[in-house]
Amino acid sequence: MREEASQVVETGQDVDVGWGRGTAHDVIVACTEFENQALTERLCLDRATVSQECIQAYNDLKLNKKYKYVIYKLSDDNKEIVVDSTGEDDDYDGFREKLINAKTKSKTGAVGKGPRYAVYDFEYQLASGEGTRNKITFIAWSPDDAGIMAKMVYASSKEALKRALTGIATELQANDADDIEYESIIKTVSKGTAA
Repeated sequence: MREEASQVVETGQDVDVGWGRGTAHDVIVACTEFENQALTERLCLDRATVSQECIQAYNDLKLNKKYKYVIYKLSDDNKEIVVDSTGEDDDYDGFREKLINAKTKSKTGAVGKGPRYAVYDFEYQLASGEGTRNKITFIAWSPDDAGIMAKMVYASSKEALKRALTGIATELQANDADDIEYESIIKTVSKGTAA
C-alpha cells in the first residue's frame, strides 16, 4: 500500500485505502502510524526481566555498603538485565569512563556504543555545615550516538529495573559525557545544598 501511495503523491490523487478514500499522504501517514504501533507493541512484549543478581548487588550497595556503584546491562539476547560491573571505591572518574566506553552488540553482531543503567551512592557535605548526606541515584545512560534499537530496548526495560530496586532517591537521564560530570550530578542530587 505504501508503494502505491508513493507513486501518486506527486499528483495528489485520491486513493482507495480500503476504509474509504484519501490522499496518498493520508495512506503514508496511516502506514507509518501502524508500523510505529507494531514496533512499540513488539518492544513492550520484549521487555527484559531483572536477574536476581541485580537485586543482590543493589542490596549490597544499599544495606551493606559493599559497593559504591553497580552498573547494569542487558544480556546479549536482550531478555534479562544483569550486572555489568561493580565498584567498591570512590573512583567516580573510573565509573564515568565505564559508562562512556560501554559497548553493546546488535542483532547483526555489530559492536557500538551502548546504553547502561547504573546506581551510584553519592556522598556529599552540606554547605550549611550540618553534616554529610548520601543519596542513592539511578542513572539511565543512553548516549546519543548509540544504536537506535539498543536505546529503545533499554528505554522500554528501565521501569522494570527501577521497580526492583527500592529506595532510589534520585533518577537522572544522561545522554552525553557532560551529563555525567561529577559536579553537575552532585548539584542535582543535593538540590544545590552540597558544599
